[in-house]
Amino acid sequence: MSISYDIDDLSTAPPAPRNGSEPFRILDPDGSLLPDVAAPDLAPETLLGMYRDLKLARRFDERAVSLQRQGRIPNYAPMTGQEGAQVGSAYALGEEDWLFPTYREHAATYVRGVDLASILLVLAGHREGYDYPDDANVLPAYVPIATQVPQAMGLAWGEQLQGGDDVVALCHFGDGATSEGDFHEGLNFAGVFDAPVVFFCNDNGWAISTPRERQTASATLAQKAAAYGFSGLRVDGMDPLAVYEVTRMAVEKARDPEPGQARPMLIEAVQYRLGAHTTADDPSRYRDDEEAERWRERDPVPRLENYLFGRGILDDDRKADVEADVEAEIAEAVDAAEAVEADVGSLVEHVYEDVPAHLREQAEELAAAGGLADRGR
Repeated sequence: MSISYDIDDLSTAPPAPRNGSEPFRILDPDGSLLPDVAAPDLAPETLLGMYRDLKLARRFDERAVSLQRQGRIPNYAPMTGQEGAQVGSAYALGEEDWLFPTYREHAATYVRGVDLASILLVLAGHREGYDYPDDANVLPAYVPIATQVPQAMGLAWGEQLQGGDDVVALCHFGDGATSEGDFHEGLNFAGVFDAPVVFFCNDNGWAISTPRERQTASATLAQKAAAYGFSGLRVDGMDPLAVYEVTRMAVEKARDPEPGQARPMLIEAVQYRLGAHTTADDPSRYRDDEEAERWRERDPVPRLENYLFGRGILDDDRKADVEADVEAEIAEAVDAAEAVEADVGSLVEHVYEDVPAHLREQAEELAAAGGLADRGR
């Protein structure tokens, strides 16, 4: 039976984190279903698919960090601890909906139909990696903070103006983005024009090394939605089922609101970045290991795994099959991505409308000298 919570009641139910209250959740940290809470109405095959995507995301994350340490990709933004929010929210989208990811939403991008080799190509600096499938409806990963927020609102509003009332935009961003002007502009226009957009804040507690309490004096980030005329709610971002259900309800509300309700929604997914901000970051300089260990008890991967074991959907054999399948897919993706050779001439393309003569000459000299192949690539 599907959950039938009132989404506006949910928006006011979870109090501020600083008073000790928990955001909305379905699963306990050990994976058991909370009393008096119904699980989402998902088929066993869908739940297994969600579990596989979580396992793949975790293993991909480990492999990508290793690739960066070996110098095979220049930098990487780990997502360990945040996979539940990415996978759960992406599963809640319809085929025609759009995903606006940041540089960390590798798992959400994969769920929407972008293969791992493409993700790795982008990480390695190949623009060919952005040759996404037409039906994926995923924007390129946004690196500048919060620039995607007004753009997601613009796409959603544009679809609405053109009669595409069934299309919803899901916009991911971190808690640090809420300190940027683009965040406020995007939410303000979404409220004014009642655009079908869901703003999804991955509140991992740290904007690189800046703690959330230095970002804002607001008790929650979700309550910021009230200033723009729509609802905000908090959810346990490390509970994949809670994230799925809350995002599903928000997407349905954006797509077809009840009379008098606003279409937009701000979701604050409370979670924790268990790793570094990027592989260029050292989190030990600004937070202690005990903090990470406390959050590790809520790890979304074993949390969903334990739930599926308890329901008899998962067993040891299926788990082993999933892990073997994940390893094979990642290994194949790495081989495919590293088989792509860089065209040194592309270094000067798409920088100027007309490539200056001196840059063209340098590119030609580099190509004549063997390009990157003779430089240890």
